[in-house]
Amino acid sequence: MTYLIDRRLQSKNKSAVNRERFLRRYKSQIKDAVGRAIKGRSITDIENGEKVSIPVKDVGEPSFGHAHGGVWETINPGNKEYQKGDQINRPKGGAGAGRGKAGNSEQLSEDDFIFELSREEFMNYFFEDLELPHMVKTQLTATTEFKNQRAGYNMSGTPSNIHVLRSLRGALGRRIAVGGSSRKRVIEAERELAEILLLGAPDDDARVLELRRLIHHLHTRLLAIPFIDPFDLRYSNRIKVPKPMTQAVMFCIMDVSGSMDESRKDTAKRFFILLYLFLKRAYDKIEVVFIRHHTAAAEVDENEFFNSRESGGTVVSSALHLLNGILEERYGAGQWNSYVAQASDGDNWDNDSVLCRQLLINTIMPKVQYYTYVEITDGPQQNLWEQYAQIADHHPHFAMQKIVTPADIYPVFRELFKKQVK
Repeated sequence: MTYLIDRRLQSKNKSAVNRERFLRRYKSQIKDAVGRAIKGRSITDIENGEKVSIPVKDVGEPSFGHAHGGVWETINPGNKEYQKGDQINRPKGGAGAGRGKAGNSEQLSEDDFIFELSREEFMNYFFEDLELPHMVKTQLTATTEFKNQRAGYNMSGTPSNIHVLRSLRGALGRRIAVGGSSRKRVIEAERELAEILLLGAPDDDARVLELRRLIHHLHTRLLAIPFIDPFDLRYSNRIKVPKPMTQAVMFCIMDVSGSMDESRKDTAKRFFILLYLFLKRAYDKIEVVFIRHHTAAAEVDENEFFNSRESGGTVVSSALHLLNGILEERYGAGQWNSYVAQASDGDNWDNDSVLCRQLLINTIMPKVQYYTYVEITDGPQQNLWEQYAQIADHHPHFAMQKIVTPADIYPVFRELFKKQVK
């Protein structure tokens, strides 16, 4: 039998195999800690790592001791109270009661064991709770795409990248610069020779012969300048730059009426988090707008969106009117890709549900790329679902699903955002 020992090291000389063994051993405690961290995080901050604390009682290491074995009889000196067969009561305070104490506290305590999860580990635990396949986890944590872009010229490169015009322009400039003084002397010598000949000097005159030799020598020097030199060659340079991404806005609409309890709000938050991560991969710049409603709707920050205790009846159309106003005012220039995710238990006034359907078909759907409605309920479908079911006949980029338990979040999300077969 062959044993393979993995001794690869992480940063700061931490053994990767030991860390993986530790994460597997305390998986349940880490998942609980990640769940608590998710509830206290903002949607836009979900991708960072996390410091996780585990109670010391859960990380105790097993220890080895010497077992006596068999039947032992011992005699303790100074015993005047007990005889063989007597049963001794357990000491008060339990094991370790003799250890030192500080202050007036009667309870022993130790600091929790704290370590830090990396971004990838945190995301893996978050998606694992949603039963996210490993392949999709890899896609959601992929790096930014790059594209090749022209960036000036290089003096070296492959022949296929030679820039002919730039090379010839450089060669011309070099010839002008190198032959400038000789060309100027040629012009001066030819002018002087013409003046001497005009004055009647014979061809065998010493000055005439000297000027002609000089002119011939300078022309020879000019003709010796190469038309193009390897120094003149220029090659097109290309660099990789981040691929420009278009910008997107994500609208989170949640029903906060009396029927939406904390568990349903938590389910909605986790769905919104998954949607945010999905859009963050596709768009470099993304904004999140939170809209909460009961009988009236309001744009709020994330903390108030999930934690406000205000509740009341349900008028869903108030949120759609507010959504339309924000689209017109801030995101109506055609430069934003708008996505809407609505979460509700589906309970709404009958007349208002009809109004919601009309608003979506005639006003809102032409302005958004995709609209998802998630009904969070373990009961039968409500009247809002019945009206929304008619929207898909008019707009194919409208989708709706039902979530009963948190385990349904990722399957529902995958169904809403699966690739369409062309």
